[in-house]
Amino acid sequence: MSEFGKINGISGTSTAQLLKQKSKVEGGSEAFAEHLKSALNEVNEFQEKSEKAIGDMATGQVKDLHQAALAIGKAETSMKLMLEIRNKALNAYKELGRTQL
Repeated sequence: MSEFGKINGISGTSTAQLLKQKSKVEGGSEAFAEHLKSALNEVNEFQEKSEKAIGDMATGQVKDLHQAALAIGKAETSMKLMLEIRNKALNAYKELGRTQL
């Protein structure tokens, strides 16, 4: 089953799970920086797989067109998400700059 088939398995988050996540987040900016770095590396991996799939399609070496299309779609979606997160973070930073103390 593909990753996309797992959407039906989403369940609510309990208070205990949220408290566990909170304790992990309270590690400070280092934990946030590591999480951000991990997310950027994942987006980069998707982009590299997409480029390889496009190259394989261009040279006729593609074995499974469906898998190549999925790789390209994942890369596109992850890049859009990362750009949206960046935009939200920049807007929050600008809003903090406008806040009067």
